[in-house]
Amino acid sequence: MQFPSPRSLALVLLVPTFLGAQQRPAQSGAARPQANRAASTAASAKLVTSVEGVTEYTLPNGLRVLLVPDQSKPTVTVNINYLVGSRHEGYGETGMAHLLEHLVFKGTPKHPNIPQELTEHGSRPNGTTWYDRTNYYETMPATDVNLEWALDLEADRMVNSFIAKKDLESEFSVVRNEFESGENNPLRVTLERTLSTAFLWHNYGKSTIGARSDIENVPIERLQAFYRKYYQPDNAILVVAGKFEPEKTLRLIERKFGAIPKPVRSLERGNLLYPTYTAEPTQDGERVVTVERVGDAQMLMAAYHLPAGGHQDFAAADVLTRVLGANPTGRLYKALVEPKLAASTMAINFQLKEPGVLFAIAQVRQAQSLDSARMAMVKTLDEVAGTEITADEVERAKAEILKELQQTLNTSDRVGFALTEWAAMGDWRLMFLHRDRVEKVTPADVKRIAAAYLKPANRTIGIFKPTPNPDRAEIPPTPDVAAMLRDYKGREVVQAGEAFDATPATIMGRLDRSKLPSGMEVSFLPKKTRAERVVAQVVLRYGTPESLTNKSITSRLLGSMLSRGTESLTRAQFNDSLDRMKAEVTISANANSVTARIEATNATIVPTLNLVAEALRAPRLDSAEFETLKQQQLVGIEQQKSEPQVLASVALQRALVPMPKGHPSYVYSMDEQAAVIGATTLADLRQFHREFYGASAGDFTVVGDFDTTAVRKVAVNRFGNWQLPQPFVRVPQVPTRTDSGTTVIETPDKANAVLFAGHNIQLRDDNPDFAAMSLANWMLGGGFLNSRLATRIRQKEGLSYGVGSGFSASALDTSGVFQVFAIYAPENAGRLVTAMHEELQKVLTEGFTAEEVAAAKAGYIQQRSQQRSNDEELMSLLTNRRYAGRTLQYDAALDAQLEKLTPAEVNSVVKRYIDPTRLVIVRAGDFKKAAATP
Repeated sequence: MQFPSPRSLALVLLVPTFLGAQQRPAQSGAARPQANRAASTAASAKLVTSVEGVTEYTLPNGLRVLLVPDQSKPTVTVNINYLVGSRHEGYGETGMAHLLEHLVFKGTPKHPNIPQELTEHGSRPNGTTWYDRTNYYETMPATDVNLEWALDLEADRMVNSFIAKKDLESEFSVVRNEFESGENNPLRVTLERTLSTAFLWHNYGKSTIGARSDIENVPIERLQAFYRKYYQPDNAILVVAGKFEPEKTLRLIERKFGAIPKPVRSLERGNLLYPTYTAEPTQDGERVVTVERVGDAQMLMAAYHLPAGGHQDFAAADVLTRVLGANPTGRLYKALVEPKLAASTMAINFQLKEPGVLFAIAQVRQAQSLDSARMAMVKTLDEVAGTEITADEVERAKAEILKELQQTLNTSDRVGFALTEWAAMGDWRLMFLHRDRVEKVTPADVKRIAAAYLKPANRTIGIFKPTPNPDRAEIPPTPDVAAMLRDYKGREVVQAGEAFDATPATIMGRLDRSKLPSGMEVSFLPKKTRAERVVAQVVLRYGTPESLTNKSITSRLLGSMLSRGTESLTRAQFNDSLDRMKAEVTISANANSVTARIEATNATIVPTLNLVAEALRAPRLDSAEFETLKQQQLVGIEQQKSEPQVLASVALQRALVPMPKGHPSYVYSMDEQAAVIGATTLADLRQFHREFYGASAGDFTVVGDFDTTAVRKVAVNRFGNWQLPQPFVRVPQVPTRTDSGTTVIETPDKANAVLFAGHNIQLRDDNPDFAAMSLANWMLGGGFLNSRLATRIRQKEGLSYGVGSGFSASALDTSGVFQVFAIYAPENAGRLVTAMHEELQKVLTEGFTAEEVAAAKAGYIQQRSQQRSNDEELMSLLTNRRYAGRTLQYDAALDAQLEKLTPAEVNSVVKRYIDPTRLVIVRAGDFKKAAATP
């Protein structure tokens, strides 16, 4: 298994993410008197500063407002950020900020059912908690109605949320279930233990999810006091990003938020906002922590304290992190992966408001020596400051960082979310200042930072080693960010795009479809976008059900090798080229196709496409890289062997797709995958490429701001004469009847359990019943936790953090599937299965109400509209529709059909296709331990 990117790993592993709420009566809990909306006319926003298209205002009550207009994106994001996170929690309060995040979704007197409203407005919402902040956001189709609703919702729940005792009593078990889900992840647990050892006193050493005992026992009064203290306008930053009218929106913000009074803060009221005065003492020796749990792969990591995210040293520290962790050019990769001491390596850092941390991480297979890997890692880290930091290493790292920042700036919704993190760090303008600082970093700077912070006495691995002459790393204090940025002006505003209404009619009116001499289908959708952003996708289809027998894993392995260099470029050179162009390319394959997804700009799309074409037509297929890939795949499989979710998913898919072994659609077990990967050779990949690759049955789709003539020329030159060596015949989806059955998989020492259930359906997506089934699934287990399953299993009974259903049907075969999923504590398995069956039976016997259907139609149609407004999703949609021989007239017709559906039609279709007696149920978890525990 390959590691994700450093920043995404930090968020995936340690940021608790919340979805959910439920209707509450108006008299519950700690609601404060509603603000007098009539007073809003007195509130006027004051301009503070404007940097590169982001403008800041303040209201008299202290609320800070950031506006990021982008007319090219037909969605708008409202993101309210409170400057409170787990760093602000006191003794006995760990996890309180995150737990409060859950309760804020439970409603207000004015908005009693927030999940229903979020679903009805077609929004993509969430709330997240981190060390320095908590945020809530909604991304919606950009309409005046949606924007006013979202602003009204966030203004209202800032001060009028219920925060009721009965909500805490049902929700704490949901949060505990989320806690248990994290306990299943060996990497996450090891990171948490290492942090808690590295930090003796500061709250950065405590996981944001909190201690299980605090989650279970925190009094509602403490949560209510926490809410009243921190959820106030003078401790919040509101971000609006996307398609909106700035002046009109600012007036609306003044009206919605300006009526909330600025709190009177005093010692007597107990609501003073103190800066964090707990400072982590200088570490005085190497530390070690060992985690002993069930698992299948070994883990090794070293942590070093770093300055605060706003400190001038952090830019060089960020570059140092990439110099250490880059694959395949990083110091750790070369020291551990190339000599086969570890399967994977990486480095990440936590850039926070106060002094944070840098991690060096390695995954080590059981067959490899953990001691040898540790010796090599420590030696590498200790020697960084004493060796030459080359210009190539630094420039490569800078290019990667600057590419990520540029891609963030190129998309307004990404900017809107990124501002949350930088504002919590001290000031949103730090995002631009950090970019400026990174550009100036030199090899000498990186060498100085390595010498200052990569010291043995500043390292946490797990061993205490006394030394008579400790060499300690002094961490500088958090800088005065306000003074540092007082006169900062930034650069020119990012170029805006056009206002594009992503309706099927508009898209089809702009869409240009053609065919190359090779047979490849070309779909172009040119439109002006923010910062001239463009996305593209190349899909190559190949083989027949017979010729691909026993070759599906070979196909996938070849797809993974394509981005590891070309005949003229090494893997490092390939990655460096993409970073210089600030382009992103991902290539993956399934049994009978390979897909390359591309993100670039108008200026770089042509050279990026040429690079991708070279990767597809002339891959390097290096032997050392292939052995590394196999080791990474095998260690990933070893990790998954004890994971409930993976094991249950594989078991269900094997039941739903009962193909003979070797068939392209056959679902391999973990052991079977490992055996095939281990036996596959580089010669197999080279032969597969010769026998199957060509463009004749492919699709080339481009969406965004690009020169159609130049891009078409690349398509003709690179793919126009590339014929398939043999004809392509798609692998059909064979409808197979499933019979009921239950499989129980024991996963010892896993605190969290999972359930997957499903049965096949004989239905194609152009069947008149498809619309009704899609809407029924949305109401049963889709939407934003406003479904039947979520309301019963999560909201009312608190059995599951994540629960829902899924439905899909093929566009080419009469083959579909209905599924249900849930995560839960093993001791609740019986209650969960009972609740699932009861809710399914209620739908079949009582049906959905007229009110449910009306609300679901509005939300589901808006959700479909929002999918078309996202360029990446639109690109995939255009490719899929073309492959099925359709235009987006299919989507327009489906929307019209959804709009006309009646409750009687939906309830009739559900009875014809959903059959609980045919459900295949798979449960995975530590059920023996649960049964033995009182």
